[in-house]
Amino acid sequence: MFRNPSLFLCLFWAASFRVVAQTGSPAEPVRYVGGETVDPNVHEGRLRYAVGVENRQTVRVNRSHPELADGHGWTYNHASNLCFWNNTFYQQYLSNPADEHIAPGQTLVTTSKNGRQWTKPVVVFPPYVPPKGVQLPDSASGYMMHQRMGFYVAPNGRLLILAFYGHAEEPFKEGGIGRVVREAYKDGTYGPIYFIRYTSHKTVNGVQWNESNTSYPFYKRSTDAGFVAACDALLTDKLMTLQWWDEDRGLDGFYSFQPGREALSFYHRKDGNVVGLWKRSHSALSFDGGKTFSKPVKVPTFLMAGGKQWGQRTDDGRYAIAYNPIELDEYRYPLVVVTGDDGILFDHMLLVQGEVPPRRFFGRWKDFGPCYVRGIEEGNGNPPGNDLWLTYSMNKEDIWVSRIPTPVRYAVKGPVADDFNSLSLNGAVPDWNIYAPQWAPVAVVKAPGGTGNCLKLSDKDPYDYARAIRVFEETGKAQIRLKVRPEQNHTGTLEIDLTDQYGNRPVRLRFDEKGLIVATIGSQEKAVQPYRAGQWYELTFSVDASLYGHYDLTIDGKKVVEKAALAEAVKSVERLSIRTGPYRDLPNRKTPNEEPGPPLPGADEPVPTAIFYVDEVRIQSVK
Repeated sequence: MFRNPSLFLCLFWAASFRVVAQTGSPAEPVRYVGGETVDPNVHEGRLRYAVGVENRQTVRVNRSHPELADGHGWTYNHASNLCFWNNTFYQQYLSNPADEHIAPGQTLVTTSKNGRQWTKPVVVFPPYVPPKGVQLPDSASGYMMHQRMGFYVAPNGRLLILAFYGHAEEPFKEGGIGRVVREAYKDGTYGPIYFIRYTSHKTVNGVQWNESNTSYPFYKRSTDAGFVAACDALLTDKLMTLQWWDEDRGLDGFYSFQPGREALSFYHRKDGNVVGLWKRSHSALSFDGGKTFSKPVKVPTFLMAGGKQWGQRTDDGRYAIAYNPIELDEYRYPLVVVTGDDGILFDHMLLVQGEVPPRRFFGRWKDFGPCYVRGIEEGNGNPPGNDLWLTYSMNKEDIWVSRIPTPVRYAVKGPVADDFNSLSLNGAVPDWNIYAPQWAPVAVVKAPGGTGNCLKLSDKDPYDYARAIRVFEETGKAQIRLKVRPEQNHTGTLEIDLTDQYGNRPVRLRFDEKGLIVATIGSQEKAVQPYRAGQWYELTFSVDASLYGHYDLTIDGKKVVEKAALAEAVKSVERLSIRTGPYRDLPNRKTPNEEPGPPLPGADEPVPTAIFYVDEVRIQSVK
């Protein structure tokens, strides 16, 4: 019996409050409150785009011509990480010859000053070679790499690069060896490799790894006091090093918390508390700066499988979580972002990467789509501008980076008038969504045959395309005007679509490889006129985007299509899509993922380059 009625009422109120206000508490650290979900039948998921996202391929693998890629020709590339230091982006990824968790393995780094042009990758942690006389454990088939964390900018300004050596095919716990570290120098070189921590687990043969039976010295052997201090700082950072738990569970008490979940991402809320995010929709809270967390719980409103999720506070003071909203491990697409004001409630599921190109090389566990998204961790640098930067692998094959302008938005108001003249050459293209493989780049260039700038889409990739999307104000009636200049009329295609918010394509036009401009009228295609190489064409679409709507098309002032039936019934349009290849919906959720097969024919050979210029884009609603 309570002798203090006031205390009783306080306890009753507190208990009631915990039940009512569970969102933002350990019972539900985060929640997605939006109504958008993914249609698994299309790559874009029938979602709206986050406006102005720039997706660029940083590494395109090439087995036959390694010199055109990373110099090695290995076709399993995955688990990328990103940081910004010394006014430079550093992107790390691990690599195997063909398959996941099959030896040998190595870790590489590529760098960029602007996030668009990237250097040829260099090996920072080579395949592991044991000391003479050290034998593989009975359970192992070779040596590999596996890490969830790649970079650490220390309080003294040093940049550490990290990775983990283990045994194939299971580098975790008894299969681990230890975590390695080396310093990145400002002149672009790298310091010696050291072990910073040996796994706390013994092998199945009872071997405990240490400096006497491993290939690199312990970091304390370094004569560089600043490097040692940086390593010491990292080892005492319990939040940062909690990312190491996956490989080494800390039998020696290294971790103050055992999450039981994989691939930690974290951010600080405005109240100072830390939100932890793990694979398979799990989340937890820390009230002591990351030393300990509440028990991770599965958040049902965040639908995901074994791909990583990434959360962070963005430069506009809001929060974002990026992930693959699908429960199938083998089909990890699309890549989306949701945003919120407080790091607790998130809304508006929007597309970051809606493309899934063909997987050119088979390999074990090479899942389709943009995989294992990571961003720049707190303390690991902040690039100029107000952008959210993400890194991921595509099909666990090629490596990509995405730049997402903040505040993240999906709607555009008012007319569009883009002539590109005020933009920097090879720079950002505001309000345009760019998809640019290395062999199909998109760039702002000097306009040929005239003055000013324009947008250039070129393509020599046999299995991918360049794409540029302009979101405009959603409307039922619109006039879209643009100029297009093909540099050839015997190879390559340019497809122009007008789409609604779901990606339906009611209006479709194509510059084909036979020198013809082809329009889709209802369910039929019609060649409306030939085109010449090196000539500008002004296209004007007048669209009635209603359920039984139609469109007109004028080329250089001549009406070539009038009241043509739409290819699909829609209620509105809001996107202009321009790409150098046909629309694709494969692979899909039924495409076999683990069925062995040869490389796609000609995957390593460029096709004849097709170039198209785009300029003077004008879009407005029509009453």
